[in-house]
Amino acid sequence: MNVDAVSDIFRRVLENAEVSADSDFFVMGGDSLLATRVLSAIARACGVELDFDDFADAPTPGALAKKIASMA
Repeated sequence: MNVDAVSDIFRRVLENAEVSADSDFFVMGGDSLLATRVLSAIARACGVELDFDDFADAPTPGALAKKIASMA
């Protein structure tokens, strides 16, 4: 899953078109409940199961895409 796809998921979940590859999910208003929606969307889209700790360690689309690539 590339950074653009992860950014699109962030945009949908946060309802914010201003998400970039370096946007921190939690700084942009995300919380743990919304994070579960991101994780579910990633699992559906590419079959990679991440947990909340993975997400907290990589809260930007760019960092999360790298983590997904390392697990796929």
